[in-house]
Amino acid sequence: MPDGTIAGSAVPTAGNDALSAEDNKLVTLARSARARVGAVEGAAVRDQDGRTYNGATVSLPSLSVTALQLAVALAVSSGASSIEAAAVVTEASELDGAGHAAVRDLATGAPIHVAAPDATLLGTVTE
Repeated sequence: MPDGTIAGSAVPTAGNDALSAEDNKLVTLARSARARVGAVEGAAVRDQDGRTYNGATVSLPSLSVTALQLAVALAVSSGASSIEAAAVVTEASELDGAGHAAVRDLATGAPIHVAAPDATLLGTVTE
C-alpha cells in the first residue's frame, strides 16, 4: 500500500448490523477491483447521485495511490461533489490515512466500510 503522510485510522469491530444492499455492492466492487489486478487493496465509493466508482492500489516508481484515493479521484473527475459511502477491501488492520482523508474531503460523516478479502465486514469508520 502506498505510504501516506496521514496516520491510519483504527477500524471499529463490526457489530451485528448487516450492510444495506447498496453498501454490499460497494464491497463487491472493491473486491472485484482488488482481484482484477492482484492489488493490495480495492475500494469503491458511491456519490451523491448513487453512481459508483472503484479502484485498486497503484504502486509505481513514479506514482503511489491508495485504492480509496483512486476511487475518490475517479468520482471527483466524473463530477461528484459528495460521497455517500465507501468500502475498502484489505488485509490491513487499519484504514489507510490518505484514503480516509480523501473521503473526508468530500464527506465528513460518510461511512467507510472495511472488509477482508473474503468480504467479511471488519468494521465501519464514521469519523
